[in-house]
Order: sequence, then structure tokens, then C-alpha cells
Amino acid sequence: MADGDKSPGGLELSKEWLEAADSRLEVLHYLKDQVPQIFCLKKEHSPQEEEELMQSRILRPLECFLFGGDPEEGLEKLKQGSNSSQFCGRVFKEGETVYSCRDCAIDPTCVLCMDCFQNSLHKSHRYKMHASSGGGFCDCGDVEAWKIGPCCSKHDPGAATAMVTDECELEPELCERAAKLFRILLHYVTDFLVWEESFELPEELKPRQKENAYYCVLYNDEHHSYEHVIYTLLRSVNCNQAEAQTHTALIDKEGRRAVKRGLLPSCQQAKDLIRSNSEHISLQPLRVEILHTAVMAHQTFALRLGSWFQKIISYSVGFRHAFCQVALEPNADRGHPCLISRLMLHDARMYKGARKIVHELIFGSMLMDTEFKKLFAIEFTKHYKQLQKDFINDDHERSISITALSVQIFTVPTLARQLIEECNVIKVIVGTVMDLLRDHLDDNNRFFFLGYNSDKFARIQVIFIDLRYILISKPLAWTEELRRQFLEGFKDFLGLLKCMQGMEEVKRQFGQHIAVEPEWEAGFSLQIQLRHILAVFQDWCSSDDQILLLTFKECHRVLMECNNQPFHKETTDYYMCKHIINVHPYKVSQDPVSIHLPISRFLAGLYVLLCRTGLVEHLDNPERYNFSELAEHPLRCVVLAAQVSAEMWRRNGLSLVSQVYYYQDVKCRDEMYDKDILMLQIAASKMDPNHFLMLILLRFELFDYFNETYLSKDQDEMMQLNRLTEEMLYLLIVITGERFVPGISHVTKEEVTMREVVHLLCIEPMAHSSLVKSLPEKESHETGLESVIGNVATFKKPGVSGHGLYEVKKERLVEFNPFFYHYSRSQHSKAEESQKKRRVQEGNDKALPPPVPPAFCPAFSSIVRLLCCDIVVNILRRVLQRAAEDRATQWTEAMIQRALHLIGQALIEEKTQLEGSVEEVTFDFSVKACRVGSENGKSIFLLLSKIKPLPALQAQKDMVKWVLQMFQIVKCLREKSSPTVYMSVETTKPEESAQDKEKAERKRKAEAAKLHRQKIMAQMSAMQKNFIESNKMLYDNMPESGTQGEPVTVTDGCAMEQRELCVAIGPHRGFTPAEKDVLTCILCQEEQEVQAKAPAMVLTACVQRSTVLTQCRGKIPANRADETTYPIFMPPELSVGTHTGSCGHVMHATCWQKYFEAVQNTSRNRLHAELIIDLENGEYMCPLCKSLCNTVVPLIPLDSVIFNYENAELIGQHLTLPRWIQSLCARIKGLKSVTQDNEGDGGSDGDMGLCGEGQPDFRSILSYGVQETRKFSDSIMEMLVVCATTVHRVGLQTGPNELCPQVPLMAWNTCAFTIQAIENILQEEDKPLFGSLQNRQLAGLKAIVQFAATQRRMTSQAVLHRHFADMFGVLLPALGRNNTPSIMEVDFVHLLVGLVLSIPSLYQEQTVDLEPSSISSAYNHLYILHLVTMAHILQILLSCTDFPAVAAGEETEEAKAAAELYTAVSQYTGRFLPDVSGSSVAERVKRGIEPFLRCAALFFNCLTGVNPPEELLSTPASAHGQTEALCGYLALPSNVFQLFQEHRDTVTPLLQRYCGHPAITKALKGKTPTVRYPRKRNRLIDLPEDYSALLNQASHFQCPKSADDERKHPTLCLFCGAVLCSQSSCCLSKLDGEDVGACTAHAATCGAGVGMFLRIRECEIVLMAGKTRGSTYPAPYLDEYGETDPHLGRGNPLHLCPERYRKLNQLWQQHCILEEIARSLEVVNVMFAFEWQML
Repeated sequence: MADGDKSPGGLELSKEWLEAADSRLEVLHYLKDQVPQIFCLKKEHSPQEEEELMQSRILRPLECFLFGGDPEEGLEKLKQGSNSSQFCGRVFKEGETVYSCRDCAIDPTCVLCMDCFQNSLHKSHRYKMHASSGGGFCDCGDVEAWKIGPCCSKHDPGAATAMVTDECELEPELCERAAKLFRILLHYVTDFLVWEESFELPEELKPRQKENAYYCVLYNDEHHSYEHVIYTLLRSVNCNQAEAQTHTALIDKEGRRAVKRGLLPSCQQAKDLIRSNSEHISLQPLRVEILHTAVMAHQTFALRLGSWFQKIISYSVGFRHAFCQVALEPNADRGHPCLISRLMLHDARMYKGARKIVHELIFGSMLMDTEFKKLFAIEFTKHYKQLQKDFINDDHERSISITALSVQIFTVPTLARQLIEECNVIKVIVGTVMDLLRDHLDDNNRFFFLGYNSDKFARIQVIFIDLRYILISKPLAWTEELRRQFLEGFKDFLGLLKCMQGMEEVKRQFGQHIAVEPEWEAGFSLQIQLRHILAVFQDWCSSDDQILLLTFKECHRVLMECNNQPFHKETTDYYMCKHIINVHPYKVSQDPVSIHLPISRFLAGLYVLLCRTGLVEHLDNPERYNFSELAEHPLRCVVLAAQVSAEMWRRNGLSLVSQVYYYQDVKCRDEMYDKDILMLQIAASKMDPNHFLMLILLRFELFDYFNETYLSKDQDEMMQLNRLTEEMLYLLIVITGERFVPGISHVTKEEVTMREVVHLLCIEPMAHSSLVKSLPEKESHETGLESVIGNVATFKKPGVSGHGLYEVKKERLVEFNPFFYHYSRSQHSKAEESQKKRRVQEGNDKALPPPVPPAFCPAFSSIVRLLCCDIVVNILRRVLQRAAEDRATQWTEAMIQRALHLIGQALIEEKTQLEGSVEEVTFDFSVKACRVGSENGKSIFLLLSKIKPLPALQAQKDMVKWVLQMFQIVKCLREKSSPTVYMSVETTKPEESAQDKEKAERKRKAEAAKLHRQKIMAQMSAMQKNFIESNKMLYDNMPESGTQGEPVTVTDGCAMEQRELCVAIGPHRGFTPAEKDVLTCILCQEEQEVQAKAPAMVLTACVQRSTVLTQCRGKIPANRADETTYPIFMPPELSVGTHTGSCGHVMHATCWQKYFEAVQNTSRNRLHAELIIDLENGEYMCPLCKSLCNTVVPLIPLDSVIFNYENAELIGQHLTLPRWIQSLCARIKGLKSVTQDNEGDGGSDGDMGLCGEGQPDFRSILSYGVQETRKFSDSIMEMLVVCATTVHRVGLQTGPNELCPQVPLMAWNTCAFTIQAIENILQEEDKPLFGSLQNRQLAGLKAIVQFAATQRRMTSQAVLHRHFADMFGVLLPALGRNNTPSIMEVDFVHLLVGLVLSIPSLYQEQTVDLEPSSISSAYNHLYILHLVTMAHILQILLSCTDFPAVAAGEETEEAKAAAELYTAVSQYTGRFLPDVSGSSVAERVKRGIEPFLRCAALFFNCLTGVNPPEELLSTPASAHGQTEALCGYLALPSNVFQLFQEHRDTVTPLLQRYCGHPAITKALKGKTPTVRYPRKRNRLIDLPEDYSALLNQASHFQCPKSADDERKHPTLCLFCGAVLCSQSSCCLSKLDGEDVGACTAHAATCGAGVGMFLRIRECEIVLMAGKTRGSTYPAPYLDEYGETDPHLGRGNPLHLCPERYRKLNQLWQQHCILEEIARSLEVVNVMFAFEWQML
């Protein structure tokens, strides 16, 4: 049956199978024959051929069998009777963007795919977006996942109120056939997917003749890198590098690959070689198997069947049910699991491709149906422990493990309840964890993680996520079974916590430092994983009274069983202030202590819940709860943190410091530090206050210190005691003052969050993301910030950089507590300083009193007794006494500050009770504070008065004053006096009070005056710096506006008139101001005047290729050697230009050379320096501003011109345009004769007739004025060569060659292109042409123009003559060659610059260096500009064809002239067009020519130095009258069409020649593209306002070169809008012989090597320059809080910020991308370089 034609058709085969006694056997026999023929012939089929053969020979007969006839007919019939599913079920790929609704999702795991989200009502809600890790699926249609809107518009069945289980509507026969076929095929698939190397083919599949052909199959693992596998293959299998790379890529992608086919011995040899070679690299060898070709074929087909199953079951719910029943039906052999369980249990042994198929099959079948989902969940839970153990030993990521399916099962609320009731899934999960962690238990049955395997441990921790999933939504109603099973699971969970209680004890190190840092990260990573689980367990317990009581008792019982840290000594009596306490002695500083107390803390949480619900009354035998015993371990923890803070544990190393940090950090504190404080508050509410405080003093080891006069001569010990006293007082402040816990006081969770936010914002204004990070995350990944932030803070929007900030509202500042218990030490200092500064600015004192706290709940109301008991009074007295007696070593300011705060708390409490109570108030702190110790002047009140004047406590003076005032207020309230009495009491010492006030007022005024002075000085300094910065290039010169000093002396009669003349060229040109540039070298700081014969001063510069102005994006022409093309003529498309920019900083040439050598020497030794600067190509960083540079431009002073207007007038009468052209033609012809260069002379003699009669002499041009050439110093000449060589090398991408004839051309081109780029920026921003240029642009532009003008001195005169003749040939066809381009094929700004800067070379004589005089130059410039302008006008007319017809009405002279010209051009080109409107022609020409005129004005201004008119200095580019001002400055008539009339005789023959050029004929016929004028101004592409639109675009992105569904990185080019497949091997291409990624290759053609890309899924900009350099940059998309979100880490909705996008556009147009990359790489010094070329 090898021949497909001879094989029976699908219908016949299916009939045979149906009629056969054993259909299974018939089908398998058929597969036995067909599968090996299709999939493992020696000659491999192409994938397409394989697919076609499989479809026709196997799948079609199977489908015929299924439908009992023609599959198409059966399918059509099926579609008519079935409804579409309301489930989406899309399986997410890794990196795919998914959405979650924060308002409607039941939990954060409920997500929607892009399409469903776009079509759902959640789009208008508060949503989050993030990249999927792969393996999940879309929850659209699942009513249990969403509070509202469970279905999008595509999947809404009409009434999505309840999940509808579609009935199986298949015909009984079809249903029976489906079950039969699915059973046969699913068994077949399962058998081959769980295949082991040692298995034999079953009889029914054994080939008739066993071929001796085998495959050596190599499997993927995560231990070996790409390089390792390639290395192994090259040495083990006969393959080359490319084949090895292909094998490796496919192994990584699909999970396995046959790397050799052959006889068994050769395959065995290859296997042994692979194993031994891979073992040399890594300790583990690669997994290799030898499989028979038939087995390999069946395995390949089994995978294809998996995809076929998915297609079939998607046709109908009935098919899906049939498949699920077959997959889940119990095995006939009781010892074997069902088929789906077999596949699950073998998952860890399967390769990637097989796993993927199995998982997708499960998604598409069982998870799409409620009933079967439940059955599958039970199977999954049954094998849960084994699956997790396999996953732990597997080395693949969880996203491709079967265990990742837990999120689809355990997060469904109803399913979670059923699994608890029927399978006790909590017990199963906890039991799995305990089994896996059993190896880490010590002799005391506590965890000990020394030497643990971090990778394995990380995998074990993932199991805790499943426990969170199960508990994610608490039950609304409890059943007895649920209670029973939950309690069972809870007991097991307590067993896990019991192993953590007291684990990893530490003991203080004495004498020498600890030798080896103990392991601590494992314990805390467990704690972090358990944090949310502990919270949700408490939530579950609180939802049922019976459960709450039972769990509390159980938790207490387990805690009492814990044997950690038992007391080793008998109880002892301790006495203080006539109080006695009997406790066990224990010292944290000497005995072992553990920071891990999860059961104690869990008990504290449950107790508060009991108090909230009032169930505390129902506890049996409340007397059996010894609260001092319960508080013991939490108290030890708090003391440990205090002692670490007091630096008593320094010798224990950093591990303990880290543990204490995390203990109080936001990640752990809510289930560690906060719960310890809670337990201490519980104990304080139940114990005698004096006994409680005595216990605290004992554990802080301060009992003796406060009981008697305790003196120590050891300075360190005294410092430690002082720090401990501070920490102890702080603990008392926290226990009595921290009441913002629901259950401790009547506060809500929102009020708790508000208080946290207020205290964070009291430190400093913060961004939203910083606030979120600083707040504890709840189990739903929410912090509750959004719901409260508006009440406590105001939002300040960001600018073009930075982010939005929240500032606390003033009315909320009364809530500020400087000793807020979640402040770290540094936060406390910052907040205190910030608030004191604020109070001073508002004119208040610096006192920061404690805020008024909410009242305790009744169960905790007795805590306040701590504030007025005897012991606290004794503590406060002793602290204040030490300060009053000024015993320097026995007190600190921080101690007094805390004592004052504690006194303030007590007084506020007393005041509150006195104000709110009608009965007698027993809280009598003020009475005790005044009475106790008053007999010897040591009462608290009197001691406060004594410490008030102490110089050392100047900072606390205001606080002492406030406390004393509080005493008076409380006294008045106690005596029930009126406020007037209080006033009289307050002013008992009027003299002192008045004095204080006067002193304070004087001080305030002095400080205000000082601030005012500082502000003025700062402003002056800023203005000075600004002035220097603004004038650094012209520091000692006057502004350019023409108001600075006198011009050069002229004839008396016209001095005033010429002073105001603003004309750059021609006989009426203005003066070049006599400038004296004195500049400072940024390296040696010495000043020097810029002079032609002085040593060179240079300007830093960066030369780069640019496509900013291109009109043909993506088309960069190749560099051709033909001299009639670029670089001699720039095409009008400006496809790629050479831009030279500068940062404007000046150096001596010698200083720069030394600096450059030093940079080269130091950078060679620096890590990755080559990524920042390319040393080989002369790059360096500007020493001052760190801009990237690759050359220097020598500064050449302007030559001051003495212009004789009378002579100019006389010469002008003779030197008309025709005469000037004749003289030039004669000179060019003569120079050609002299140099023996007759090229292109053919036809010239006859053409000279165009120039008129009477040919002038060869030297006649010299008669109009010459002068001696300017001389320059050798230093300047050397720098000219340096700059010109760089421009030539970079612009043409060639090797350095200073003798190349194209060097001057490139200098002129970069001058022209840089001018055009600057004009483009000014026009884009609508700024004045002059007067608004940045200093760096102005300085750079002047230097570049003068450099380009001087370039003729460095080149052979013959070369310059040839260049001039070639360029002039465009304007004067008589001089042109046969291949000279037409006027439609050149850019006239480049031509103008080239002609103006090369014409002086015509004046050079062999024996003497000459150049044109100022008058000759003026006429040369004028006539060149006139000719170029006329040619450009013609270019504009020829490129436009859509002029409106002539309109009725009077037309102006300008319009008539325009119409006349247009008619003449139409005749010359043979275009017979109807009459057009002259005014529209004029308007179009004026608009088209304006950019050219602006560039010409910039060029001549920098060349001649003549000041521009006021209109060009101050009015924006779009203002009325700009064209007239430009024409005036350039000596052009305001009606430019007058040029054609003035020079009619000369221009008419030229027009005819121009229009007759063959290239123009082609362009007019539309055969070649033409550029329209004004040119289109390039901007970055338009981006959508909503970022999700871009993500949507990315989700539909298909790689152009790959059809697989692997994760792609769609990347958007912001220059042209192309979407590229970046960072992918499928889109690699060759660039200069190297492999590069799609972005690098695209940047080469689109941006001449420079690129700006938006990585859509990562939401970040990538800047690229060349193949090896790049950097990331914030995307211009912000969330509502004014923040960017790289990699969608926060996932908030993002919207385009126009200002930031405008800034990106400027970055590109100003050619600053390269500079930005270099700066960013300089800041971020990477250890391992990123391969930008592969992007």
C-alpha cells in the first residue's frame, strides 16, 4: 500500500472498520502499515507533504468512520443542530498579554484574552494587564470568575446568568462511533506518549518485516546551554556547525530531535559519545534514547492525533463529552489509572512538544465543561503528591508542567469547596509540602535549612501557591462536612507551622566574630510564601463562629506543645516600686532565641477576631490562658530586634541584621512584627500593668538600670543601655498608641490604609508606584490605595520627565505620629525633619505632639492603664532625672524625645477621658506626675521644667513647652475650671513668656532674612551661569542683533545707512562685524583669542549618517563610484545625509589630542568600554558634558570685510549675469586646457552661444577683484584634515583617505545637510530662524560652514575645478557632461553650498595664491543664488500638476508673472495644459521655495556674518512676511518671478535646455517618482492614545518568516511604522557578513544604522546606533498616576503622553539618539554586555 493511488478510499476503509468484528484491531493494523510509510522513510518528506499524506491516507478515513459517511456532510449537519460554546478557552502562549478586571474579577487569577477583553464591558473598568507566563486560559464565559459581565459580546449566549451545560445532542449511532474511535485512538496516543526506551511494540503494531533502522534521539534539558549542546553534537555526530545549531534550536523548541539515523550499533556509538561529551561540560549527561524508526513514526503521529482531537472536539459539545468520558473512564485493570491520569503521571518524563499537546487537550476538553472539570480535579488531587514530586525532580519550568493546571481547578470557588469536602485537598497539599521538607527536620522536629538545594526549594515553595488558590475565596455558607474537613486540613497546617516555631535559633556571639554566616534566606522565603496563606486562613476562620472557636483552641493547644526555648531556671521574685513579679529568668543576650514564631502570631490574629465577634466570652476556662507565657516569645523577638539595633549582636554577622530587617519590612511585617505587637497588646490588656512593664524591663535587661542607680564604667555598655532604653520607650509608645487594627479599636481597613499613606507622604511626596511598594499587599494583590488616596493626598502631574507625585493634604497632618511603628529608623528621621521644616515655614513651633488616637475596644481598654501605673512613672522620672542632672553618658536626646512623646500620650488620654466622661476618671497620670517625687524636686512635672533650658535639648524645647501646656490644660479639666483660668495659668510668667515670644520673633525674622538672601544669591548665581552658558562661544563679544558697537569704517556719506543694512550678499551686502572671539579651553581653563594664525581651537563634534529628512524611507542607495552621482549631487529625496552636530564645548587642539590619547589608553582596560565609545573610529566623550563625539571642528574666525560700495556699484554696471556666465565659462574652459583635461568638451563650443556674443578672456574673471588668500596656522590646517577625513569616512562608510577627491564634496554636503536639519527643527517647532537657535547649534553651525568654506585650501585645485564645472553643469547645460543630472534630480541647497564654496578655486593661479575680493564674492554669491533659485522654482513647478484653473478677477503682477512662467514651461515640456490660476502658482511656489530660502539665509549668515533683519530674529517661522524678509536678506526680489523677467534673455534658452532633459520627460510621464515641494516634514509615526490598541496589534502579529506559535517580540519602528519580529532566530539576516536581528537589519535601511523602536509587549523604547550599541528609554505611555510601566510590571491602563512623544521626536530630529545611548551606557555600567545586534 506504498502507492497512495492503490490504497482504498476513506469511505471504503471506514465501512470495513465499522463492519469488522474488532474495529480496534483493524484500525491499528491500518496504522501499522501507513504511519511508518508517511513518517519515517529514509528520504524525509517536507512537512507539507507529510501533512497532505497524513490527511488523505489516515485522518480522512478516521473522520469517515466517525461520521459514518462523508465528513463534510456530517459536519454541516452537526453545525445546524449545535450552539457555540459560551467559553472562550483560549490557551495563552508565554508572553501573551492578558487582562484582569480589578472591579469584577473574583480573584486576580481570573483573566481575559485580548479579543475577549476588547469586546467586554470590563474595558471601561479598572483593569490590569500583564504578560502571561504561558499555560493558562481565558476565563471568558465562566460565571464563577466574574462578579458581572462573565461573557464578552462574542461568547455571550444571550443570557449568561448561569453556566449552562449543553446537553449531548449527538445521534446515538454517532455518539457510539465517537466513543469507540476515541477509545482506540486515545489508548494509542497514551501508549506512545508514555513510551519508554525499553518498550517493545505491541503485536498489532509490529511491522511485518522489522527494518534495521534506528534513530538516536536527543532530549532537551535545562542544565545544558545552547553552546554546550552544539559543542557536544559537533564532537559526537557527523554534522557541521549550521546543522548543529538547527538541531539545538529545534531541541529547545520541541523538546527533542533525532540527531542521527542508522543501524543500531552506529546509533549506540553516537549515544555513548553524546553522553560522555556532555558529561565533561556538566555533571549531568544529556538525555539520549535510541528508538526504532517505527516507534518514532508512531510517536510523531500520536502528537498529530492530539491536534486532530482538539479539532474534532471543538465541533460539538457531544464530541467533547464523549472524549472526556473515554479519558476519565476507570481502567478495567484496577491497578492502573485512567488514560488522562496515565498521561499526567508521565508528564515529567515527556518532552516539551508532547506535554504541550496533552495540556492543550485537557484545556480544550475537560476544563471546558463543569462536570468533567470536577471529575478531572478529583483525579488531579488524587495524584497531586506524585505529580508535585515529579515536578520537583524535573528540570523544566512550571509553565510546561502539568502541575501548572492547578490554577484552573483550585481557584474555582465551588470546585475548591468540593475538593475540600470530598478529597480534603488542604490536607493533601500540606502533606505534600511536609513530605518534601521532611529531610530538613532536625532532632527537635524543627526545620533546619543548612545546605539546602535552592532550586529544589524554590519548586517546593510553588506548592504553597496552590494552597492560596484553594483558600482564595472564603465560603459564604458552611456545611458540617466542610467544617470537619477544613479542621482536619487546618490541624495539618498547624503541624507545618509547628516545625517552623522556634526554628533556626540564634545565640549571641561573644569574643570573636562568627566564622560562617548561618543560612537564613530559606526560612524567610517560607515566611513570605505563608504570609498570604496565614491571612486567608484567618479569613476563613472568621467566617464561622464555630470554626473560629475550634481553631483558636487547637492553635493554643499546639502552641503549648511546642518545646522551643524552654526555661532552664526556676522562677524568681523581682521587686520594683513596691510591686513584685514572679517569673523565670531569661536573657535574650545570652540564651538562644528564634525570630520564627508563626503559631504565636497566628494565635494573636485569632484572638483579635474572637474579640471583634464577641466570641471571646465563650472561651472555656479563660483562666487557663497564661498571657505572660503567650507574650514571652513575641517579646523576646522584639527585644532581639532592639538589641540588634543597639549593635549588641555585631559579631553575629549580616545574616541576623538581614533577618531583623525583613522581620520589620513591608513584605513580612503584617504576619511577624505586627502580630508580635498585637500579642503584647493582648497581654497588656490582660495583665496587671505594673507586672507587664516589669516583664518588659526584665526582658530588655533594663530592670536593674531602672530599679536602682546602675553605673557602668564601660562606655560601650552605657551606649547599649541608652539605645535599649530608647527602644524600650519606643515599644511602650507603640503598645499604647498603635490602635489602628480592626478589633483593637473601631477602625476599618480603609482607615488603616489611609493612616499608612499619610505617614508615608509625611516623609516626602511619593509616586503611586512607590506608595504601592511601601504598602502591604493583600491576598488579592491589592493594597486598597486607590479607594483612599483621594481622601488623604493631592496629585501633582509630571512634566516631560519624571513621574506624578502625591502630596499629603494639610488637614491630614494632625494625624502624623513621629513614632509611627512602621517607620524604619531612617524614615523616622526624614519624616521628623520634613515635618519640623514644614511647621517652621508655616510660622509654627517645632513641637510634634502625638496625635489623638481612636479609643480602644472594650476588650483592650485596659491597655491605657500602662500610661499611669507606678512603673511607667518611675521609668519616666529616672529618664528625665538623668537629663536634669546632665549625666552625659546616661541619657540621649532620642531617649528624652521618646519620654516626652509617652508623657504626651498619657496627657492626651487623660484629657480625652476627662472631656468625655461624667463619672470620676481613674486615669490619674497628671496627678502622679506632679506628686510622685515632688518632695525632693524630682516629680515628672518639675523635672520637665528643669530640662527645658538645657542647651543640649534645644531641639526639644518646643515639645517640652507643649507638654507643660498639656499639664495645665489637664489640671484645669480636673478642677472643672473655665478656659480663662487656663489662660491665667498659662501666663503665670508674663515676662518670660513675652521674652520667649520676642526672641522667637527675632529668630524667625533672622531666618526669613537669611532665606531671602540665599534665594537672591541663588538667583544671581543661576543668572550668571545662564549668561556664561548662553555666551560661551561669543563670551567677550556683543549680541548678534546689530546693536553691539560700530561697524567697520565706511565712507562718510552712507555710514548710518549701511549700519542698518541687513543684506547678506550682492553689491548692497551688509558688514561683517569685527569680532574678537576670546574662548576658554574646557580642559586647561586658559583663554585664547580665535585667530587664523594662532594655534587651533577646536569644537567637539559628532558626525553621523542620517535619514531624518528622507523622502524615501527605507531606500538607502549604495555608494557608487560614478562621480556624476552622490556625493557630488545630493538627490532631492535626501535619502541619506551626513550630519555634523556639536555640544558647543571648546578646547585647544593640543589639549584635545592629549585628552584623546589618554581616553584611548584608559578605555582599553575598562569593562565594555567598546560598547560606549568606538576607539577604532576615533570616538570619545566630551570631557565636560559627556556627549559622544568622533571628531573636532577647528574654529576659524570670520574675516572682517571692508566693502567699497562705490566700486561695487561701478563693477555691477559691467558685470551683469550674462557677462558673469561668459567669464565663468571662459575660465572653466581655460582651466581645463591648462590641466589637459578635455573630458566633456564635446559640443561645448557650439553651446557657448547660450552665453551671448563676444567671448571674454580666460583671465577676465580676475579683473573684477582678487585678493591674497588668507593664511592659517599649521595647527588649524592639521585639524581641518582631521575633521574632513572623519566626515568623508563616516559619510561614505569608507576607509580614511584624506587625498580622496570626494573629501571636499563631503565637507560641503555635511554643511548643507546640517543646515537643512536645523531649518527643519526650527520650522517644526515654529521658532524664529535666527535668535532661537541653541548655543550648541549656533556655534556648531558657524564652525561647520567656515570649515567647509576653508576646505578648498586642502584639495588639489584641478579636483575643485572639476567639481565646480560638474555642479555648474546642472545650471548651465553647456558645461555639463552627457550624464549630468537634470534639475529634477538634485537638491538645490546642497548645490548652492557646493557652488558658493568651490567658486573661489577658479581664482587660483599657478604662481600666486589668489581668491576673489569681497566685491567679486558678493557678485558670485548673488548670481549663483539667482540661478539656483530660478532652477529650484522650475523644479517646484515641474513637480506639481494639480493647479486650479484660472479664476475670474484681477490678478496681481506676481500672479501674472507666475502664470506667464508656467505657460512657458508647459510649452517647453510639451504639456498643453489649460490656463491655470497665476495666484495659485505663485502661492505654491512661495510655499515650496521657503525652506530653500531659509537654508540659504542660515548659510550666508554663517558664511558672511551679516546680521539678519529683525523679522527673522524674533518672529515665528509661520508668521506673515517671512518670505519677504528672507528675500530682502538674500538680495532677491520679493516677487521671485521677477528674476525670470530681469534675466529673460539669459534664462529663456536655459529653460528650454532644462525642460528638454530626458529625465524630466520621464518624470512628467510618471515613469520616475518625483519629490513634491515643500518636502514632507518627517515626524515619528502616530501612536494610538490607548496602549491596549498597540497590544491588540501585537497579539495579531504573525512573524513573516515563521509559522510556529512560539512567543514573539513584536517591535514597532517609530520612524516608519513597520512591525518587526525581534530577538528571534527566525528573523536573523546577514549584514556585512554578520548575523543580525530584525531590528538591527531594519535600522540599517530605515535610519542609516540609527533606530528607535517600541517593544510592544515590554512597553519600552529601544534606541539603536549601529550593530553593537543600544539602550532602553522610557516609553511615552503613562498610567493615570503619571508613571511609565516597563514590562507592564504594574499593569495599569496606559495612555499616550503627547509631551513625552514630542520629546522623543526632538531627540530623533536633533540627532541626539547616539548621544543618549552613550550617556545611558555610561551611567549603567553593565557586567555582561547585551547583544544589541541580535535584537
